[in-house]
Amino acid sequence: MAHYRRAGSIPPKRHTQHRAPDGSLYREELMGEEGFSSDSSLLYHRGVPSAIVDTRTWELPDLSTTPNEPLLARHLALHDLFDDRAGRNLVTSRRLVLANADVRISYVVADEASPLYRNATGDECVFIEDGSGTLETVFGDIAFGPGDYLVVPRATTHRWVPSVGPGNEAGVRAYCIEANSHISPPRRYLSKFGQLLEHAPYCERDLRGPGEPRMLDETDVEVFIKHRGSGPLGLGGSVHVVPQHPFDVVGWDGCLYPYAFNVADFEPITGRVHQPPPVHQVFEGTNFVICNFVPRKVDYHPLAIPVPYYHSNVDSDEVMFYVAGDYEARKGSGIGRGSVSLHPGGHSHGPQPSAIEASLGAESFDELAVMVDTFRPLELGEGGRACDDGQYAWSWGR
Repeated sequence: MAHYRRAGSIPPKRHTQHRAPDGSLYREELMGEEGFSSDSSLLYHRGVPSAIVDTRTWELPDLSTTPNEPLLARHLALHDLFDDRAGRNLVTSRRLVLANADVRISYVVADEASPLYRNATGDECVFIEDGSGTLETVFGDIAFGPGDYLVVPRATTHRWVPSVGPGNEAGVRAYCIEANSHISPPRRYLSKFGQLLEHAPYCERDLRGPGEPRMLDETDVEVFIKHRGSGPLGLGGSVHVVPQHPFDVVGWDGCLYPYAFNVADFEPITGRVHQPPPVHQVFEGTNFVICNFVPRKVDYHPLAIPVPYYHSNVDSDEVMFYVAGDYEARKGSGIGRGSVSLHPGGHSHGPQPSAIEASLGAESFDELAVMVDTFRPLELGEGGRACDDGQYAWSWGR
């Protein structure tokens, strides 16, 4: 995110000495993207950020995938993936729903703090369906709640701490989008210098960055790392034991850091007739986009049909996660809150037939959904196979 921030104590000039009150030298770390030719931040550590004292293999959860063959539209009921048993966290308890070489979509219900975690393969965008807590990071903490997207840059050391107590016994429900690339606002929303433009449906005021960094004095701390490897989807897992807690940063500045954006701050773009899906876009990665459908006024032409027209997105698989509200176009299909629909490229799809006439005259839709469109075909993960209803593909003929 090319939006400059600074926090804590930093020297007046970069790459110069920065000393503690006792005269010891802080260690400067440059965290940069694309071979240090894109966004970066400078962090000042009390300890040595590259030091480790031990390592072992992290056995990643089941990442096997199955091709969507024969080609079918699918309904995946994510709320069926987890029962009421406690003892899950937002990192190691994820269940893979859909994946390809560019992006992995997982779902998790978590009620415990995760281990410290670093994704070394790409950025993550985690959507909070329900629950609240704190994303603790080497840059500082970000409080989160329902409807928040949290974008965590590649190689950021962090952990997820749900708030569990009266009124929030169920913990956090999270929809996790893991890229093999960076995730950013769409380029068409940005000036050539990286400012969000006037036509963008959100701006810098809507983004919440981390608070002041805080320092912990624990020693021999484990950090779980997801990295390139020889396992399914080309991934491997390792645990590094570091001699000093990674949260030892006295200050940082730059344009690379985690941030939160709440879907309620997305300003929908509407028109006299039905608007195409790109108006709903919120983020993009390599070979995929993230969109959201929020409560909004709908088409106001006197002959408008508010639900979408039938469409065949010939270059993409379309994945819709239904979060809340009353999704008009899917009435009669079995889809409800917590559902995911997969509409694969090569298969025309659209509203349930009965929904078309029922939508005429509607002035607004009360719906909330997160959509991921991928430009390579998606395969079903272990979680996706487990919660497929097996009936959705036939719903248009009912």
